Amino acid sequence: MTTPAQDWAEAAEQQLLDETLKLAPIHGWTWRTTKLAGKAVGLSAGETELLVPHGPADLAALFSRRHDARALAELAGVYPDNLKIRERIRRAVEARLDAAAVDEPATRRWMGHLALPQNLPLAGRLAWESADHLWRWAGDTATDENHYSKRAILGGILSAAMTLRMAQGRKAALEFVDRRIEDVMAFEKWKATTSIRPSRWAEHLAGAMARLRYGAAPPQA
Repeated sequence: MTTPAQDWAEAAEQQLLDETLKLAPIHGWTWRTTKLAGKAVGLSAGETELLVPHGPADLAALFSRRHDARALAELAGVYPDNLKIRERIRRAVEARLDAAAVDEPATRRWMGHLALPQNLPLAGRLAWESADHLWRWAGDTATDENHYSKRAILGGILSAAMTLRMAQGRKAALEFVDRRIEDVMAFEKWKATTSIRPSRWAEHLAGAMARLRYGAAPPQA
């Protein structure tokens, strides 16, 4: 049971996020955007910082979770038991990509924000959360190491597909997903042969996002 204070905080967070989505395409995911959004909803600078103490990082997380919720709402009308597992994953990723595309201008800047080196841990956590929601919708109940492998793989696929969705369009993104679904279905082969291992997928995500942000991968040190 939530308290009135919790209800107020959740409503205020969503109002702040709504204003952020208007500002982020211009100003990016920054503290300046956070403060301007807070002012727009009638919050003082102190109240805004109290609500989102990490500023753009907290708002980036709220944004991702809004898209997760939007995707799950879309999937509520789909009965996963009637689908093969590969079809479930495809439908789940498709719904998540479409959820993010609704806010495309802000999503582009959000992805650029998460591509910054200091934000990669947050990018990894949010991709993991999204993958976990999608796997749970698909009926995954694994508790062994596959629980982690599945989410690492799907998180990498989802992040790369989102980059393609923004850069080349929906068709290219879904074609990529279809090609990568086999990785989800063959874990042992994947572990032995793929270059995108759980410990390295965030590195590949960083490169993909950098290409979206700058047009090319950053030079190697």
